[in-house]
Amino acid sequence: MSEFTDEQIMARIILKLFRRGNWGKSHTSFENLKKGFNPRDLGKKGLKRVDRMSEIMIKSGLLHSKSTGYGLEVSLEFTRKDELLAIVRRVFPDADCA
Repeated sequence: MSEFTDEQIMARIILKLFRRGNWGKSHTSFENLKKGFNPRDLGKKGLKRVDRMSEIMIKSGLLHSKSTGYGLEVSLEFTRKDELLAIVRRVFPDADCA
């Protein structure tokens, strides 16, 4: 199997947070975003690619970040819901994200 593209990594992050219901004030730890990825599927940079894509998503406004005393927490930005779900549908057409 070839390694994941950046868009596939982004879609998997969105899908993971969508299934967990992490919209708006429902956050999860930034470190949890890496769970579920196999480093062999990510290429040479491994899990650092997931971190980089997550940071890009925060800067572009797709993810909402919240600093806490125990680390960074993230959630999906509800105001960009249509754009987020369009990314998932483009990469995973069969994904159940109604």
